[in-house]
Parts: sequence; C-alpha cells; structure tokens
Amino acid sequence: MSLYEKIIKKEEFISVIGLGYVGMPLAVAFAKKTKVIGFDLNKNKIDLYKAGIDPTNEIGNDEIKKTKVKFTCNELDLKNAKFHIVAVPTPINSDKTPDLSPVEKASSIVGRNLTKGSIVVYESTVYPGVTEDICMPILEKESQLKSGFDFKVGYSPERINPGDKINKLEKIVKIVSGMDTESLDEIEKVYKLIIEAGIHRAGSIKIAEAAKVAENSQRDINIAFMNELAMVFDRMGIDTKEVVDAMNTKWNALKFYPGLVGGHCIGVDPYYFIYQAEKLGYHSQIILSGRKINDGMGKFIADTIIKKLVLANEIVTQSKVVIFGITFKENTPDIRNSKVMDIIQNLKEYGVVPVVVDPEADAREAKLEYDVDLAEFGDIKDANCLVFAVAHDVFKKMNYDEINSFFLKSKDNKRIIIDVKGIWNRDELERRGYSYWRL
Repeated sequence: MSLYEKIIKKEEFISVIGLGYVGMPLAVAFAKKTKVIGFDLNKNKIDLYKAGIDPTNEIGNDEIKKTKVKFTCNELDLKNAKFHIVAVPTPINSDKTPDLSPVEKASSIVGRNLTKGSIVVYESTVYPGVTEDICMPILEKESQLKSGFDFKVGYSPERINPGDKINKLEKIVKIVSGMDTESLDEIEKVYKLIIEAGIHRAGSIKIAEAAKVAENSQRDINIAFMNELAMVFDRMGIDTKEVVDAMNTKWNALKFYPGLVGGHCIGVDPYYFIYQAEKLGYHSQIILSGRKINDGMGKFIADTIIKKLVLANEIVTQSKVVIFGITFKENTPDIRNSKVMDIIQNLKEYGVVPVVVDPEADAREAKLEYDVDLAEFGDIKDANCLVFAVAHDVFKKMNYDEINSFFLKSKDNKRIIIDVKGIWNRDELERRGYSYWRL
C-alpha cells in the first residue's frame, strides 16, 4: 500500500511544520481530508490555535475552532507522521543575503523525528539548489537515514496571497516536484486532495524552486517600472493613476500600479535569485535595479510628505503626521518586512515622529518588531497631514467628516492628504479644500 493510500485511509498523519500564513491554511485544508499534525515552535501561537483563535486572520476563528488539526509544539509528535510539509519563512539578512536559518532549523527538527518510508516536501521559498544541497543533507545527518532509499524529498512552492479571500489555497494551481518519479507521483496525489485548481508537475526540484523566485521577481520588476514612472510623472506634474487608468484600457496592459513592495515574498524572493546568480559569477542587472527602485519608495514618499509640509508653510518638526496602516498589504495583520517603516524612519530623520494607526495589526507585535506604539482612532486629532499607506477596507469606508475630524481645526491648516494607494477621489478632496497627493 502506498503512502498516499495510507493517508486517505487515515492510517498515517500529514504534518505541517510552521503554522503561519502559509502553513495554517494547508493544515486546515488537509485536516478536512485526513489526519494532520500542526507543529510550530511558538507555544503562544499553538495556545491561540488550541483556543480557536486565528492570529493570521487567514482562516478565521470559526474554522480554527472546527478544525481537527492536532496542534503541538512538541517535536516528538512528528514521529507519528509520514508526509511532512515544511512551511517556515525564509527571510533575508540585513545585507540582503538569504537567511536560511529557519528552514535549516526546521530540517533538523524533521530529521530528528524522521522515520523510514516518509516524504518531506518543502514549501518555503528558496533559491534553486537549497532543497537538495542544503536541506537534504541535514535530514540525512539528523535521521541517519538515506534519501532516495529510506525517505524521499520534494518541493512545492507556496503561492498563497495573504489577505486574499478570493484567490485562496484551493483555487491556486499547485506546482509540485520530487526527487524521482515515485515521489513526484505521491506528492501530486496528496496535494490533489485539497487543490481544486489543478497540479503542475515540474521536471525537477530545481525547476520548481526557480519558478517561485521567478514569478515573484517578475512582479517585483513590473511594480518597479510603475514606481519609476510615478516618480518621473510626479516631477512632470502628471497624475500617475490617471495615466495608468488610461493605459489599462488596452487589452494587453498588465494592470500593475505603483506602491510599496514589502512582505515575505515579493520584497524578499528576488534577493534569493540575485544571491545565487552572483555566486555563479553573474551580476543581476534588471532584477537588482527593480529591487533598488522598490526599496527606495519609502524615502520618496517621506520626502514628498516633507515637501508638502514646507509648501504649506508648516514648521516641519512641529507638524503632526498620522500614518494609516503599518502592515505590508491591505486587510492582513502581517507586518513582516513592511515598507511603511521606511516612511517612518525617513520622517524621523527630519525630526517628525508620526502617529501610526492600524486596527488590522497586532499592537504588541508592532511594538516588539518595530518599537512602534499603535494609536487608536479616538486618539487622532490636530493633524497637519494624513498618510494613507495601506488600503485596509476599514480606511476606505471612512467618510469625509471622519477624515476632517482628524485634522487641526485652524484656518491656516492646509489639511494635507498623502494617498499612497490611490483610494480617494482627487476631485472631491480638492473641492473640499484639501491639499491632496497620490503616488
């Protein structure tokens, strides 16, 4: 009997290592079909899941309460599983080089608890070669088992879009790969249990790894192009959003918009490609240039805020700037690699310490990660400038009276609005007397 057959008969467990924005949806989806162990080193996170609370907001509390996932932070429980999925983050170091420590640590944990006949699938984003050249040797060393004989390895890049309630896990085509045909067949059949959109069989593990960094690098470059246009159009006095809306009337327009590019995927993955390319003697030109543009957008926006304050005859160091949103994208509590912090840090260089409000983010996490104290809506008053950095639905639902209530009540206050995401109507705000700028 194959491992897949044992899994569907609930004779074997699937384990998911890393219960964040990627791992949790996987664990919950598989638990509707078979037995699942959900493992994470963070005991506080495990306790929340056991209490029916979803800190990621990806699944929701109701689903967490109903799921049959066996949540644990005890690695010995992994011995009960035969199909392991590693879904830990792969960040970058301060020098922009890959930080493989989370995936290496996860490999050690799985290796210590690996049994014969198992399959280990990595979903963490890595550059081509990491799964076979770095992770597989760790599994062998820790388990004292031989890959290809005692256990098999595969790679299936995560493609989840945090905060997206339409393009969910089940609706996204899944790329799968294996170290040989046998493992590929088994991995494909297991993922077919939950993926409705279909499976794409990659020719090798390296191809699957490369596909992930390539697809995110492509998006990064396209957004960088729009960001470069936005910076030039700003100098020309042209509204970028109106240009893009006009351009997008053509059938083959790509419909990208300028903006901040952070998070754990698009803002990180290109550096994995750049790192490996340079190791092989190739200095990236297009991808690295795109990264430099996108990494510089926080400074560009901060400089624009200061410029608008100066033009409004405000004393910069005495001006009150309120930033709406600190997460890396809308409608998610995820603050990892948030480029809003670049705006904040650059404003501080001018002597401006902005007030930050974000009802989607976790206040404790913002304090621990960035030393930012999140304010409540009721605390916002006497502002000179409002910066809408993230397009949360809760912000988009504000009316003009609410917006006006945040400003300093003075006939000399120009009421500056900086709209990074282009969520407001320019004509209406200018008609109401606001000084409005959007990216």
